Amino acid sequence: IFSGFLSYGVGQTFFPSLISDNLKIAQISQAEGIKPYFTVAIPAPLNVMTSLVMAFTLGLGIAHLDGKALKNVFGEFRDIITKTIQVVVLPLLPIYIFGIFFNMTHSGEVFKVLSVFVKIIGVIFVMHIFLLIFQYVVASFFVHKNPFRMLGNMMPAYFTALGTQSSAATIPVTLRQTILNGVDKDIAGFVIPLCATIHLSGSTMKIVACSLALMMMQGIAYDFQMMAGFILMLGVTMVAAPGVPGGAIMAALGILSSMLGFDQQSLALMIALYIAMDSFGTACNVTGDGALALIVDKCFGKK
Repeated sequence: IFSGFLSYGVGQTFFPSLISDNLKIAQISQAEGIKPYFTVAIPAPLNVMTSLVMAFTLGLGIAHLDGKALKNVFGEFRDIITKTIQVVVLPLLPIYIFGIFFNMTHSGEVFKVLSVFVKIIGVIFVMHIFLLIFQYVVASFFVHKNPFRMLGNMMPAYFTALGTQSSAATIPVTLRQTILNGVDKDIAGFVIPLCATIHLSGSTMKIVACSLALMMMQGIAYDFQMMAGFILMLGVTMVAAPGVPGGAIMAALGILSSMLGFDQQSLALMIALYIAMDSFGTACNVTGDGALALIVDKCFGKK
């Protein structure tokens, strides 16, 4: 939530000077005269908000009750969805993103769009660095250690995440470096795998910044109340996002559509912009996990 509001505040301050053109996303996301060979219409069985509320109600209920039958069913359903994302969605994403930028080239707007995106990515990268320093400074108040030395110890996890783009795949390295920072082995073994799926501060920051930039580019009206509701809902949604490459943006598509009114063209550009810098968001997520592990170890570890 903190990273989401930080991203909104920085975006409100700096993005207007970086985004000067009112770009028509519909024109640059669709090439005239290009038709698919076939389409498959898959209507949603439930609307977005119904799905989210039902998912969290069932999730909390299953976690609270002792029953095993429903828990096993939804556990296997989770594995199916994660496998589908890994085997079907992720391999096709590069082709999908290539098609988006190919259409931009076709419409002659690619340089204008990419020049804006590069500036935004630069601002988000600076925010990532600030967020990591802030997290370790807070952790240093608990453990009374040099925050920059602890952050330096986590650099192998940071660079591993840059290469894998997956919080889950980086768990072994994150766990090793967290223990090196002095966290109890049992605490680290609990916190790091858990945070790999529920702590997505870097991803939240990217999604808020990219959505705000696209709304400014299209001249879509928004206010603090709308964005505050979106950030709070996004914070909840990120807990449910899978720790796989692109998992966060896929989980956020529903609320981008329902709460901010993004159409298919805007969602396509959100995916393209997010995936273009997914490595940095994942690296921010897993590196921040080490700071949370330090705090949990100090508060609940062996005395």
